[in-house]
Amino acid sequence: MDWSIQDIARLAGTTSRTLRHYGDVGLVHPTRIGSNGYRYYDELALARLQRVLMLRDLGLGIPAIKGVIEGQADDARALATHLRWLQREKERLDRQIASVEVTISKMEGGEQLMAEEMFNGFDHTQYRDEVEERWGKMAYADSAEWWRSKSTTEKAEWMSRHEALAADWIAAAQAGLDPSGAEAQALAARHADWLSGIAGTPRNGSRPTKEYFVGLGEMYVADDRFAANYGGTEGAGFVRDAMRVYADANL
Repeated sequence: MDWSIQDIARLAGTTSRTLRHYGDVGLVHPTRIGSNGYRYYDELALARLQRVLMLRDLGLGIPAIKGVIEGQADDARALATHLRWLQREKERLDRQIASVEVTISKMEGGEQLMAEEMFNGFDHTQYRDEVEERWGKMAYADSAEWWRSKSTTEKAEWMSRHEALAADWIAAAQAGLDPSGAEAQALAARHADWLSGIAGTPRNGSRPTKEYFVGLGEMYVADDRFAANYGGTEGAGFVRDAMRVYADANL
């Protein structure tokens, strides 16, 4: 079974012009072209288009999307990775939505606001046990105090920065980049900068210690909750490898 370009444009919320462009640049080829000149797409082409649209939603441009798809040609496997990331994002967004709804309801009703309710889904300190076990209670206490001291706007900005970094890691892993290459190492440098801004991070001067940075990468792979931030275990493995290379050279 296949569908015309007009049908796919309507169902996907895009345009025939966009679909033709995707074909011209090698992202989504039509399955066949009818005698009327119309392009038609089968189920495999639709799966590829779904993947392209998801990557667009992550903010990737056409060249980056092409690199991701060429780096992992198995659409079903790639979509499974996207699905795990989307499920985790849905859980986080559901908590945030519920948190904001509670805040609005209590503000309108003149009720007392509770910080624990306001930031469910925003809190970066959900891994208390892991942090205390690996780096001590003081590391967690300092980090928790740093987080509580932030304003609502500052917390939102910090989460946005983390989400952008995670999305860039996922895209790089799916593009099949070399963990020791320039692009991956630039991401590792960003990761180190991001960690440097968190109170409680074990440091050597202004930078995370090598042991902490490498150990954190190992934790990303070992714990599914961390791995989900980077598209699953495979993506987390890429992050770990890039962090290890960066640590050896810079920390």
